[in-house]
Amino acid sequence: MPMDSMFDTLLQLPLFQGMTLDDLTMIVEKAKMHFEKRKQGELIEQAGTMCDHFTFILKGDVEVTTVSPDGMYAFTEYFRSPYLIEPQSLFGLYTTYVSTVKAVGEVATVRIDKPTIAQVLFNYEIFRLNYQNILSGRAQNLQRRLWATPAKLLRDRMTQFFLIHLERVTGRKIVKVKMENLALILNETRLNVSKVLNQMQDEGILSLHRGEIEIHEASLLQHG
Repeated sequence: MPMDSMFDTLLQLPLFQGMTLDDLTMIVEKAKMHFEKRKQGELIEQAGTMCDHFTFILKGDVEVTTVSPDGMYAFTEYFRSPYLIEPQSLFGLYTTYVSTVKAVGEVATVRIDKPTIAQVLFNYEIFRLNYQNILSGRAQNLQRRLWATPAKLLRDRMTQFFLIHLERVTGRKIVKVKMENLALILNETRLNVSKVLNQMQDEGILSLHRGEIEIHEASLLQHG
């Protein structure tokens, strides 16, 4: 990636927004940055492994899959560059990746290790503020979801189940779950769950496959 193009891409990332080109030039000179190209389907980050760096997706698309602790279901989301993988996992009590990230097509990444972030990037106030805003936004969104009024109708409960597990309520999503497991999660009969899903499929919101639900556009869930 040409240097000018790389700077333009980095400046689009939330952590670098508001920085000047001179600031970014100094960061690139001081920081240890590892640029890589990933092929279709190549593993970028693995759930359960230590998060000791930031990985930025500079070019291309990635799929991010998160599996429930009991293995009953998994959510896959698709993100386009520029994208930062799990900024919340670098510090705190649990510093391992929650999700597995793979390349969709050819992907260009840059990796910055934790010491460089702490010793170089945190010297820039705008970077610290951007990072704090990202973490605060995630915490606030989580709090709102946890305190949302529980839905009573099955369709609304199903929608809440989908939405609460998404990082972004836009774009295509894949939910891998058996119908009987989804019925168990929602405390409903398999027949009723099947009826609601088929209704949503008839409306074009999602498609049903064996052991899999494909949500075409997540934002439509809120208006269904």
